Amino acid sequence: MPKIVIPIERFERGDSLIFQHFGRAPLYAVVELLENGSVKSISSVNNTGEHFAGTGAAEVLVSQLQPDALVVKGMGPRGLQAFQSKGIAVFTGEVNTVKEAVDAYVGGRLVGLTEPCREARHHLSEP
Repeated sequence: MPKIVIPIERFERGDSLIFQHFGRAPLYAVVELLENGSVKSISSVNNTGEHFAGTGAAEVLVSQLQPDALVVKGMGPRGLQAFQSKGIAVFTGEVNTVKEAVDAYVGGRLVGLTEPCREARHHLSEP
């Protein structure tokens, strides 16, 4: 059963809007799909990472959910590298809601995210 994680601002099931940046999203939608591509369940998990006065990075929290894929608008270099190293697919596309993201994922209309957000580069250490 495939599991997709999507950063969101508020939990409104399939109507939840996708948050612009993965690590700074207040919540993550966790979508479990049946083998035929239909939705089995949609739930949410709070982002308890460092951007929300918690500890650790959002990619650690999300990795513990054991997703098969992520659908994002953007992601910083640390998160992208972490997911790539774990073999977790990171996708992006012209989608705005969880429902649109799931439909595009099932329909093969998403593209692999290969470059981190430019605005996230300030988090990298300068040599």
